[in-house]
Amino acid sequence: MSSAKLLVVYVFFLLCFSIKVSAQPSQTKKKDPLLTSVDNLSEKLMPQVIAWRRDFHKHPELGNREFRTSGIIAQYLRSLEMEVTTGVAKTGVIGILKGGKPGPVVALRADIDGLPVTERNNLDFRSLDSTMYNGRMTAVMHACGHDSHTAMLMGAAQILSSMKRDLHGTVKFIFQPSEEGPPAGEEGGARLMVKEGALENPKVDVIFGQHISSGDKIGTFTYKPGSVAAENDIFKITVYGKQSHGASPWLGIDPIVTASQMVIALQTIISRNSKLTSEAAVITVGSFHSGNRQNIIPEEAVLTGTMRTLDTSMRNIIWQRIREVVAGIAQSAGATADVDISMEDAMLVNDPTLTQEMLPALQQLVGNDNVELVPAGTGAEDFAYFAQKVPGFYFETGALPPGKKPSEVQHHTPDFMIDENGFIYGLKALCYLTIQYMNTHSSGK
Repeated sequence: MSSAKLLVVYVFFLLCFSIKVSAQPSQTKKKDPLLTSVDNLSEKLMPQVIAWRRDFHKHPELGNREFRTSGIIAQYLRSLEMEVTTGVAKTGVIGILKGGKPGPVVALRADIDGLPVTERNNLDFRSLDSTMYNGRMTAVMHACGHDSHTAMLMGAAQILSSMKRDLHGTVKFIFQPSEEGPPAGEEGGARLMVKEGALENPKVDVIFGQHISSGDKIGTFTYKPGSVAAENDIFKITVYGKQSHGASPWLGIDPIVTASQMVIALQTIISRNSKLTSEAAVITVGSFHSGNRQNIIPEEAVLTGTMRTLDTSMRNIIWQRIREVVAGIAQSAGATADVDISMEDAMLVNDPTLTQEMLPALQQLVGNDNVELVPAGTGAEDFAYFAQKVPGFYFETGALPPGKKPSEVQHHTPDFMIDENGFIYGLKALCYLTIQYMNTHSSGK
C-alpha cells in the first residue's frame, strides 16, 4: 500500500474515533459542590433524623393538637437562627431561611399529625398514647409516616442552613398540622394555612412535598404530572325510622335494615354509573352507628363515608346518584333520610412544567430507572391546596421494609411500618430539588 493510501486510512480511522468519542456523554462534568455537600452531610445527619422520627413516632398527636410536636420543631428552627412563626393554622410552624444570594422563594412542606389508630408491632418506640377524638377515647399512631416527613424536613433545614451563604434565594419550611383532617367542627390543614398566608411574606414561587411509601422499595421515587391524588368528599347519611320492640318489628320502621341496604346499593353507583375507563372512583362507608340495646329497634341510623374522584363530571354524577339511591331506599322502607356531602380535600395536581423540570434532580440522586411514572391514586392529600396557589411538585419516596409485602404494611393500618434506611433519599431529595431550582431560576444564572 502506498504512503498516500496509508495516510488516507489513518485519517479515516482518526475521524471515526473522534466521532465516537464526541458522541459519548461527558464523564468529566463535575457535580455541583453544594449537592456533594448534601450527600456528605446527609450521611452524618441520618442518626439524628432517625432519632427525631422515633421520638415523634412514640408521641403522636392528632390534627390541631400537635402541641408537643410543633414545640420541638419551632425550638429547633430557632436554633438554626431562622425567622420562625408558630400557631399558623392552630399548630403549624413556618421557618424562613434567607440565602446569601438573590433568587426565588422555594417552599418545602411536611405534615406533622398522627391518626386515631392502635399500633400493632413490637417496636421499642411504638406509640402507647391515647386521647379524645370526636368525643371518644382512642389510641394514636403515626400510621402514615408523617413523623418521617417531619424528621426529614428538619434534617433538610439543618443542611440548607449550613450552606445558606451559597443559596440563591429563600427557603420556607412549612410544617403543616392536620393533614388527615381537623376534629369535627374545626378548620385546619393546608387549606387553613393558605388562608392564613403561609405562602406569602415572602411570596412562594414553587413548593415541593413528599410522602413516604411503605409499598415502594428503598431508593426509588414515584411521580405523576397533572392529577396525582383524588378529590375527597365526605358524606353523612342519617336514616330516620320508628322505634319499636325488637320482638315486634312490624310495629316500627327499622333504620338499621334500611341503612344496611344503602351500604350495598351505594357500591352499584361505582360499578354501574361511573365511567371507570376514564378515571378511578371510590365510595367507602367508614362508619355505621345505630342503637344501644339488642332488643330495641332504634329510631335512627347514621352512616359516614368518603367519595374519591379524579374527574369533575364523574364527581357530579356520583353526588347526584348518592342522593337518589338513598332517597329511593328510604321511601321503599317507609323511612326518611338526610344526605350531607361536603368536600374535604381538593384534587392534587402537579404542575406539569415544574414536574418535568425537576425530574433530573431525582434521577441524578437515584438513577433514571428508579424514578418511576405511576398512575394517579384514589388517596387524598391536602398538599393540593398549596399546589392550587403556586406551582407544586409532589412525589413519593420508597421505604418498604425488607421481607415485607406492601399489603402487610399498608398506610392507615395498625401494621403500618417503614424502613428508616429510606429516609436518606427523601432528605437528599428535598435539598437537591431546592438547590437545583434555585440555581436554574436565580438572577445570577
